[in-house]
Amino acid sequence: MSEKQPAHSGGDHAKATWGEPKPSALLVLADGTVFEGAGFGATGHAVGEVCFNTAMTGYQEILTDPSYAGQIITFTFPHIGNVGTNDDDIETVNMAATPGARGLVLHTAITEPSNYRARRHLDQWLKARGVIGLAGIDTRALTSRIRVHGMPNAVIAHEPSGRFDLDALKREAREWPGLVGMDLVPMVTSGQRFTWDETPWEWDKGYGQQESPRFHVVAIDYGIKRNILRQLAAKGCRVTVVPAQTASEDIIALEPDGVFLSNGPGDPAATGAYAVPVIRDIIAEGIPTFGICLGHQMLGIALGAKTMKMHQGHHGANHPVKDLMTGKVEITSMNHGFAVDGATLPANATETHVSLFDGSNCGIALKDKPVFSVQYHPEASPGPRDSHYLFERFVELMRERRQS
Repeated sequence: MSEKQPAHSGGDHAKATWGEPKPSALLVLADGTVFEGAGFGATGHAVGEVCFNTAMTGYQEILTDPSYAGQIITFTFPHIGNVGTNDDDIETVNMAATPGARGLVLHTAITEPSNYRARRHLDQWLKARGVIGLAGIDTRALTSRIRVHGMPNAVIAHEPSGRFDLDALKREAREWPGLVGMDLVPMVTSGQRFTWDETPWEWDKGYGQQESPRFHVVAIDYGIKRNILRQLAAKGCRVTVVPAQTASEDIIALEPDGVFLSNGPGDPAATGAYAVPVIRDIIAEGIPTFGICLGHQMLGIALGAKTMKMHQGHHGANHPVKDLMTGKVEITSMNHGFAVDGATLPANATETHVSLFDGSNCGIALKDKPVFSVQYHPEASPGPRDSHYLFERFVELMRERRQS
């Protein structure tokens, strides 16, 4: 089966002898399905899992989110590129690491930038980062396919001449093992310990600096996002970021008021092989602990729960989540393909949040320890700010422990 779509302008393409655009980029699924279109960004090919993202803003933050390592993103919103790119809206902390997403798929060619903050066209920015793009396909059809059949493994390829070894691309897509059992954190974690004091961006001011911190937080970097660190700094925290495989005794020796378990890519069970024992030691010490995304999933495993691969995952900045403790509904930013099985949580853990899309677990808290986590991204980068209160909750736990 082949989905042959017209190759729109906006990327390079070769001309066939009859004058029609010849596809210069392909998305080749593991089952042999081929989507054809116009290439942009970097040339070459990359293999990964295809997901779709429904966010209407924040494509630069999404593309630089380390949690997207190993994935090819299909954007359902058509106007990608309209604000260009800049040096501020980057979420990757470890700039020497592999970029987040391996590729992106669009319906419409890249929109010309029209924003006062734009410094570079998205196409040029992608080339510089080595990220491959494909435009001109029916993204609704691809999204529907993912909804029905799940997130497929695939190869995205861009060759301006339009010459592809299709058999080799199909074989590579078919033989790629997929994200289950894959530990991608070593690709994105920081190589050494460092401190962070930058605070969130403000209109006409840019980023600020925390000059009088009240608490010390150690953040374990499984692929941490910059805006998470900024939110912690904004709440009065001096943040020490440590690599993913830092030993628990080294973390405890830093005398933190709290420990943060970051977001990141890959299978939580695979990363948990070395992360879970560390998390258990931190919980045993009674140190206030807050986890997001991958950190949430591995906290669940540390407590004895199970994680599972999701059918289509949750990717977007418009996901409704209910806080079971207050009854409040939050609109959240999400990016995950694995989830904690709420039915497997132990008796000393409470399910605090659930997705209103599918009822999947989105938050847990311990009844007997100052420990909690959420599946979604309260730092709002991109996404709404409904969940900023969670950083205040973490600070309050640190304050209570210090007073006691």
